[in-house]
Amino acid sequence: MKRSIDVHERLPFFQMIPLGIQHLFAMFGATILVPILTELSPAVALFTSGTGTLIFILITQGKVPAYLGSSFAFITPITAVAAQYGLPAALAGGVVIGLIYCIVAAFIALVGVGWLDRLLPPVVIGSVIIVIGMGLAPVAVEMAGLSGESVSLANVTVQISLVTLAVTVLGSIFFKGFFAVIPVLIGIVVGYVFAAFRGAIDFSVVREAAWLGKPNFMAPEFNWSAIAMMAPVAFVVIAEHLGDVLVLSKITGRDFYKNPGLSRTLLGDGLASAWASLWGGPPNTTYGENVGVMAMTKVYSVWVVGLAAIFAIILAFIPKAEALISTIPAPVMGGVSMVLFGIIASSGLRTLVESGVDYANKRNLVISSVILTLGLGEAAISAGSITIQGMALATLAGIVLNLILPMDKSEEAKASE
Repeated sequence: MKRSIDVHERLPFFQMIPLGIQHLFAMFGATILVPILTELSPAVALFTSGTGTLIFILITQGKVPAYLGSSFAFITPITAVAAQYGLPAALAGGVVIGLIYCIVAAFIALVGVGWLDRLLPPVVIGSVIIVIGMGLAPVAVEMAGLSGESVSLANVTVQISLVTLAVTVLGSIFFKGFFAVIPVLIGIVVGYVFAAFRGAIDFSVVREAAWLGKPNFMAPEFNWSAIAMMAPVAFVVIAEHLGDVLVLSKITGRDFYKNPGLSRTLLGDGLASAWASLWGGPPNTTYGENVGVMAMTKVYSVWVVGLAAIFAIILAFIPKAEALISTIPAPVMGGVSMVLFGIIASSGLRTLVESGVDYANKRNLVISSVILTLGLGEAAISAGSITIQGMALATLAGIVLNLILPMDKSEEAKASE
């Protein structure tokens, strides 16, 4: 039986290189997809992903081997805020969400985590996650060229998206070993090669790009209306963080909730997200893809994760790499997005099912119904100059309804456990 490499173990440098590259591959597809969809810089996202991971490792005292990458939960709020107030305002919202993480971390350090479970039960979190995935579905379909009038199989755009989709789906089911961890990246590569053969890629921008250069950093601009639109998303990604840390604890055989403690892991994640937004990158989250790599390889070394972060930072300063990323056709990203966004929604359903949410109970039915309707309907409410809409409004409504609607006795007993 293969021996596992523990969190603090440091392998010889040349053994760590391929292990670090594995982590780089695992996070790459999803990390660059978020900035592409939100019109941020992929190079900046790689920089903030790598530096954010190092910040997280520092704050958690090198005890938690988690990789941080661009969060899908922010695609819709960033896009919505940018449409009204511009990308710099959306980045300011990301900074504030990171600070909310830090406040929650401080509160957990003082009073524990029980209050958070009461504020964000599975019926709220699961429903909001469904809104995140389904709210992004039209974006994926449009990028794939499967909406409008030109949806014939003779259309090159449709062919590219379907080839990418097919490879990603089949890879997710049938790939083994390390390839089973990176079906998204493989789907992008195969779709890209197919698009190149069909003459759908212009490589001139790659030829003209320099080998070395600084990423196109962008500073945030603080706007209270934009911040109000994004702030409620903090509770969704905090819940996501709790789940990721729990899974990582089970895989490594440690209890990261206790050592270094949720207060430290949340603080590290929050500071990394605020840091990312300060430089012009999407806020970060702990990545399940890299947890999967560790589960497969049994290499839990935080040194390997740190080396992957350094590789990401180096890649950010190679403009040819960003230029190559920019040539990825929209239908390729549409093909993989149809899988990824659907998986997000399905993970929300999984949360509801595994948590045993009872929809025979009218309270749960009402909470989910309101969240789904407000979120998918892109509802908006204004108070003065501040507007809250879509997923943010749905999240707030779910939290409020959960707090004010009375529980029956069985729910009260379950909540108090």
